[in-house]
Amino acid sequence: MQTQLADWIKDTVEGVEADAILRKCVHCGFCLATCPTYNLLGDELDSPRGRIYLMKQMLEGSPVTRRTQLHLDRCVTCRACETTCPSGVEYGRLVDIGRDLVEKKVPRSPWDRLRRWLLKATLPHRSLFGAALALGRLVRPALPRSLARKIPRSRDAGAWPGARHARRMLVLGGCVQPSMAPSINAATARVLDRIGISLIDAPAAGCCGAVTYHLNYQADALAFVKANIDAWWPHVEAGAEAIVVTASGCATLVKDYGHLLQDNPAYAAKAKRIAQLTRDVSEVVIAEIGPIVSELDATKPAGKVAFHSPCSLQHGQKLNGVVETILRDAGFTLTAVPDAHLCCGSAGTYSILEPGLSRQLLRNKVRALESGAPERIATANIGCLAHLDSAAAKPVRHWIELLDQRMK
Repeated sequence: MQTQLADWIKDTVEGVEADAILRKCVHCGFCLATCPTYNLLGDELDSPRGRIYLMKQMLEGSPVTRRTQLHLDRCVTCRACETTCPSGVEYGRLVDIGRDLVEKKVPRSPWDRLRRWLLKATLPHRSLFGAALALGRLVRPALPRSLARKIPRSRDAGAWPGARHARRMLVLGGCVQPSMAPSINAATARVLDRIGISLIDAPAAGCCGAVTYHLNYQADALAFVKANIDAWWPHVEAGAEAIVVTASGCATLVKDYGHLLQDNPAYAAKAKRIAQLTRDVSEVVIAEIGPIVSELDATKPAGKVAFHSPCSLQHGQKLNGVVETILRDAGFTLTAVPDAHLCCGSAGTYSILEPGLSRQLLRNKVRALESGAPERIATANIGCLAHLDSAAAKPVRHWIELLDQRMK
């Protein structure tokens, strides 16, 4: 794609990166078939190719309107287009740049600004979100069924083994997951403990920054990034092997810390090292699959499972098929899931900000997951888990919890 960026952007860091990405696009249209919003709406401006065209116009100096903002807002940022693209267009990074620029050029309505600010002020903060969730659970019995299903029931975490092994790994605690499903990280700790790895939670580490970043509060997000690096760095210096992330959406961003802080002299080297050490939990388990399988209890049933591979796992981290291999090796029977590449509609805060489109994606995904008559549904991201659980007839769990339940 030929570009002629406007003077106000062409020599900036963002402009140079955007220009390089735009020039890779050849307008082939392969991305349209895998774009969830294009599949629903049939409008090319709600496809990656259409949104790239809108961002190109803006970067070349054309007036930016609410229309541009609308179509960028509708993008779930699933990055399925990146998996499909034969030219290697880094659409996810381009849309982050585009959204940030549009945010500065197109005023939002007072209500839209307020709800985005409220999400930014609550979701990334563990104590505030935990208090809000506790209140929601308290009044859950009095709520309409459709609303009550959106509030997850409390789940017992179970025991977290003590740090008793020479091999140690850090774990990202996160923001909403400790309140919604503390059982996920605890199950990970138990699985790794059985094969001689202690999982350490650094209390000062919190939200990965993804929610804030994708709400276009990018400077605030970088504050979370720096805080996590500061919390983890002493453990890294002490020999921690890896930073394990059990929410695939968070892992996608933490693996990008080096890029986010590449121009920060105080953090660039540390951020790059943190990104290099970061592993989705599936990467850790697949590397240790032999010892883990040897710890399975053959008397505990496995059963039929439908696995929903989050967009952040299969498209963001390019780890498609890894969890499926782990579950099969652990004895589970995986049912077929039609259109497994499509988003469930959770997408961070998307289900709140774009509820209509999100509900359509959710219905389609639940129908696909339950079509093979599984006993349970498994996934790899807390947002997807909560979203699916609000509509599915079958219980929804993180896959590491299913693995934990099958071990001795």
